[in-house]
Amino acid sequence: MKLRYSLVLFAAGITLLAGCGPQAPGEAGTEIVSAGDAIELMDAANVVLVDARPAIDYRNGTLAGSVSISRADIVVNSPFTNMLAPPQQIETVMGSRGIGNDSLVLIYDDNQNMDAARLWWTLKVYGHGDVKVVSGGLTALQREGLEFVTTQPGVQPATFTAAPLDETMIATQKDVRDQVNDPDPATVIVDTRSQEEFDEGTIPGAVCLNFVDNNFSDGTYKPVQHIRIRYIEAGINYDNSAILFCKTSIRGAQSYLALYNAGYRDLKLYDAAWVEWSTNPMNPVYVPDPEVLLLEASDNS
Repeated sequence: MKLRYSLVLFAAGITLLAGCGPQAPGEAGTEIVSAGDAIELMDAANVVLVDARPAIDYRNGTLAGSVSISRADIVVNSPFTNMLAPPQQIETVMGSRGIGNDSLVLIYDDNQNMDAARLWWTLKVYGHGDVKVVSGGLTALQREGLEFVTTQPGVQPATFTAAPLDETMIATQKDVRDQVNDPDPATVIVDTRSQEEFDEGTIPGAVCLNFVDNNFSDGTYKPVQHIRIRYIEAGINYDNSAILFCKTSIRGAQSYLALYNAGYRDLKLYDAAWVEWSTNPMNPVYVPDPEVLLLEASDNS
């Protein structure tokens, strides 16, 4: 039975790679760009290259022409850590970095695409569609010859107006609790943390799909077909709704981007994430049975 199941998954992967099988409802490959393609896009007058690393790292050296927007610039830490900042804060930050509503924003980091993806998600939530993440970030751009400098560019302030919050991209604690209490079979809760964190406790019904496996070992995102195969094998198809979370939904944003870029559209990020869920005594927590985990590990060895 196990062999037959493996063969079915293998066949599904081959079918997808051949371009057949289920089709994604959204256009794929539009949100993540290679470093080489990013450099070509930088020739346009409306492009702003954004360094999403911590501000202190930016001050110590950055890629030529980039402006700094760190995680701290786009989050608030109340009532929980790393929550989505209000629109006024986002408007101020973007405008001060020379980003207007007509800007093409190219984002990079050196943190497994996490902070770049979180900024991408933030801009999408507030209606800015022309934003892309550079796969592999700082290292990939340096490999393509972009100069690392210790001087920052002068910035001409711009006007950025946030659109009304796109609530279809966000899951609340109530949304998650409703799914736990009355599961919709078409909805999947995805825990993007490590297996070790998952085993210590998770949201009931969640599947563990560690965000790091969206990347190759060099930190670049895996291509669309690899992402499709990974999630379809986990039972997450294009007609599913997916609620993604991690500890504070920074890693969750990286997985959100991977799925969106692969054509998935019915996606929600549980912004308050595990820090909210686990601190509310009214919320159930599922802890996998260690004997079952040991048996599964033995079966897979």
